[in-house]
Amino acid sequence: MLSVLNPSFSAFAPKTTSTDHIKNRNFPTIVTCTSSTFDHSSPPPITSTNRNHGNIKDEARRHRSSSDNHNFTAKYVPFNAGLDSTESYSLDEIVYRSRSGGLLDVQHDMEALKKFDGAYWKALFDSRVGKTTWPYGSGVWSKKEWVLPEIDSDDIVSAFEGNSNLFWAERYGKQFVGMNDLWVKHCGISHTGSFKDLGMTVLVSQVNRLRKLNRPVVGVGCASTGDTSAALSAYCASAGIPSIVFLPANKISTAQLVQPIANGSLVLSIDTDFDGCMKLIREITSELPIYLANSLNSLRLEGQKTAAIEILQQFDWEVPDWVIIPGGNLGNIYAFYKGFKMCKDLGLVDRIPRLVCAQAANANPLYLYYKSGWKEFKAITASSTYASAIQIGDPVSIDRAVFALQNSDGIVEEATEEELMDAMAQADSTGMFVCPHTGVALTALIKLRNSGVIGPNERTVVVSTAHGLKFTQSKTDYHSGDIPGMGRFANPPVSVKADFGSVMDELKDFLLSKAPK
Repeated sequence: MLSVLNPSFSAFAPKTTSTDHIKNRNFPTIVTCTSSTFDHSSPPPITSTNRNHGNIKDEARRHRSSSDNHNFTAKYVPFNAGLDSTESYSLDEIVYRSRSGGLLDVQHDMEALKKFDGAYWKALFDSRVGKTTWPYGSGVWSKKEWVLPEIDSDDIVSAFEGNSNLFWAERYGKQFVGMNDLWVKHCGISHTGSFKDLGMTVLVSQVNRLRKLNRPVVGVGCASTGDTSAALSAYCASAGIPSIVFLPANKISTAQLVQPIANGSLVLSIDTDFDGCMKLIREITSELPIYLANSLNSLRLEGQKTAAIEILQQFDWEVPDWVIIPGGNLGNIYAFYKGFKMCKDLGLVDRIPRLVCAQAANANPLYLYYKSGWKEFKAITASSTYASAIQIGDPVSIDRAVFALQNSDGIVEEATEEELMDAMAQADSTGMFVCPHTGVALTALIKLRNSGVIGPNERTVVVSTAHGLKFTQSKTDYHSGDIPGMGRFANPPVSVKADFGSVMDELKDFLLSKAPK
């Protein structure tokens, strides 16, 4: 096993508003539903505020009441289906594609949700932030009614993910892009170090429910460029569900590889790229009762959309002008669109921000499609990129991404390897510690600022998808000069003799170079 961890084997983190004025409102704090664990024929349990007995799940059970059932429901429907479509599936069915072979989407009963106005939903969501009440302390499950309304709280598998930091990038904004209202949503400050936790808590919770309902699910599998496998393995380990991950050999960081290994997954290192792994996992899950966990599965997007709702919460429900998101398999751009759109449709906000999808130039099929005027999509063979999690040439969610961009007056930009690494280094030099994928998004920002598309006073959010600690090797290579032709902002350690004079000379040179001019 030690040899598996050898780098030669693999290259395999809110502001709440006061809710005093709404304390007496009748919130649906628990949505009761058809469940594998809760009997609705029994009398409502006695409500108690005594927390001296049991754990937070026990407490949630005592507070549960049949009067909390507001009949919120959700189902699978064909993605972007016309009004005349009658095809739909229960979320308790194991189905990934429509009858025509297209993508599926989770559709909520918007009429039921609209019985409560926007002010009501804002107050409810805000009242749950920072609490330890199960499961609402999670940034995802604090929006349970909009995510998986029919799952019982006992079936939820959560690490209280979400509620990640919205970082005011003051110095970076002023120094590098001439902006005062630039923010970075640090989705990588999460349980496994990436935004993938937001979707995986939903998917694994539903699998947990399916297994309790005795559905034929023996495990969960995914193809991954690193972060999906980490999230899947962690949540499956928490629930005691077997997990299998297909990883492209020698194409992900050691930090990403070790996560599913540590969490007990069966890790298969396959001599292909992500697209090859994706093809294999789809074939395997069609033959064996292994649940597919990739973003082809629309349950993932229900969790990921909550990051968009969080952004609105953190701005006291004011809508930013722009949101820039790195894109690989392209589920995330649609998830953000869906979160913003639900908030608009349900009256929490009056508009949605313009979205930008940022791709690495070495893996840019969406960018090429966009530049062609959306005339014809062509899958590509992605080349190696330091933004390894988005090294995908045939994205599953291409149709979802195009829909999101066309309906948000969106833009697609790209970043070369040098541009993304330089942007990452610049961000780090101002106090951040971001992943290369965030460097892709920051490059898109720089280009749109330089062209005047994004104005200096427009509120802009850059989504950081993973923690920088997962990509220390690329940072080390950049700053040590090991990447030919790259390192414009490198800051390598300085070798100095162990004597006072030598140290003083280096300090003087450094301090003089930093003195105000």
